[in-house]
Amino acid sequence: MVIPYKHEPFTDFSVPHHKRAFKAGLEKVESYLNLEYPLIIGGRKISTTETIISTNPAIKEEVIGTVAKATKEHAEKAMQAAEEAFQSWRKSKPEMRADLLFRAAAIVRRRKHEFSALLVKEAGKPWKEADADTAEAIDFMEYYGRQMLLLKDGMPVESRSIEVNRYHYIPLGVGIIISPWNFAFAIMAGMTSAAIVTGNTVLLKPASATPVIAAKFLEVLEEAGLPPGVVNYVPGSGAEVGDYLVDHPKTRFISFTGSRDVGVRIYERAAKVHDGQIWLKRVIAEMGGKDTIIVDSTADLELAAQSIVASSFGFSGQKCSACSRAVILKDVYEQVLERVIALTRQLSVGEATDSSVLMGPVIDQAAFDKINEYIEIGKQEGKLVAGGNADSSRGFFIEPTIFADVAEDARIMKEEIFGPIVAFCKANDFQHAIAIANNTEYGLTGAVLTNNREHIEIAKEDFHVGNLYINRGCTGAIVGYQPFGGFNMSGTDSKAGGPDYLLLHMQAKTISEQF
Repeated sequence: MVIPYKHEPFTDFSVPHHKRAFKAGLEKVESYLNLEYPLIIGGRKISTTETIISTNPAIKEEVIGTVAKATKEHAEKAMQAAEEAFQSWRKSKPEMRADLLFRAAAIVRRRKHEFSALLVKEAGKPWKEADADTAEAIDFMEYYGRQMLLLKDGMPVESRSIEVNRYHYIPLGVGIIISPWNFAFAIMAGMTSAAIVTGNTVLLKPASATPVIAAKFLEVLEEAGLPPGVVNYVPGSGAEVGDYLVDHPKTRFISFTGSRDVGVRIYERAAKVHDGQIWLKRVIAEMGGKDTIIVDSTADLELAAQSIVASSFGFSGQKCSACSRAVILKDVYEQVLERVIALTRQLSVGEATDSSVLMGPVIDQAAFDKINEYIEIGKQEGKLVAGGNADSSRGFFIEPTIFADVAEDARIMKEEIFGPIVAFCKANDFQHAIAIANNTEYGLTGAVLTNNREHIEIAKEDFHVGNLYINRGCTGAIVGYQPFGGFNMSGTDSKAGGPDYLLLHMQAKTISEQF
């Protein structure tokens, strides 16, 4: 029997003792700032001469930690360690692997505010965003553990009087986990947990902007009882370590979350069969989006405005699901735009250690520069009606920015920006709005705010996204409730947090015994 699980609750910071507990978490994190974190290969801790320095994007001079940087030689040792560990881990009981995830989830739950505080410091997440990230990490471990218990005995197939047939799943082998910085805990933990609970061993290469949270997760897995070599921690350069591992003939699968360009490059490289390689590598990829909220004249316009603001500017728009296009039917366009501007001007921007801050910094200098370039492009393509200012003197801060009256074929309507910018575009009718929304190479999330049942049914059929939301924002998928993944250049539609996801990490084996 698999015990049902409801997702980890979000923390209500209006409750005084919750607020005090989070501040205690911040103090805990501040007590171990600027520590050194080694590579972990086959259970051994390895220091390196070259390092990755993780800093606070809100206070550039504040060092979160110094992390060892892997080379190709380290990557090769990690591959060998993972191969060796796989020989025993693949035969371990699924129940044991699931229990390990449940214990890891319990450890994180006890340290929830500490992990969230680390996300505030290392990723610049405001309290609520950080709390949701940690809750999602717990959910992934709980959900995938339960999914493994459902899959452990395979699926029923027909047998006859002369034979018995069985159909079950076995692990793939050694996988490469390349995780992102924007959900530095949740996605990293989810990708890793799915791979190991299905019996695979992995090399974890976290984003260079947020490697400390991944190192702390390795500590949790070790405490939970994970054997050496099942997860090997190898942060390093994508061009050196990433390419080497993607190309490696012993790599069986690559699980990637990140940009479109890097995802396409991984997909291309993984398709090549190298000397000594006896399989076709599997790629699980989530590569971004250009997401739209559509509003028609029958919608609750206050809900629509609040949904646009929350989806556009939560975590400074640094979500692949973020709303970067608001397509409003012409008869309510001005009304919705005016209300979104008013709500946006109420947002506080600053260092996320302050609980009142609703929008923190963007992740680093490269992101800051790219977003500012798009602000300049937006000034040529639309009317700047809110924000547009930026300051990198202390941290990487950019105001929530709105451009109005943007043409449907403008660059800021079609290219992923990954920052706090939303473009408003006017639609003549609902079919025109759907056409505008689909006019992009991505297909991740979208939302429609309407009380018109015909429009809802049209959107279900014609709005080409992997996650469609009706009468709510387009961010905030919950594990087990809204399996997450998109179409087209948004990736392989792997549906993380869904009932099919673990199957991507396994292969089916049919056994037929004749009597």
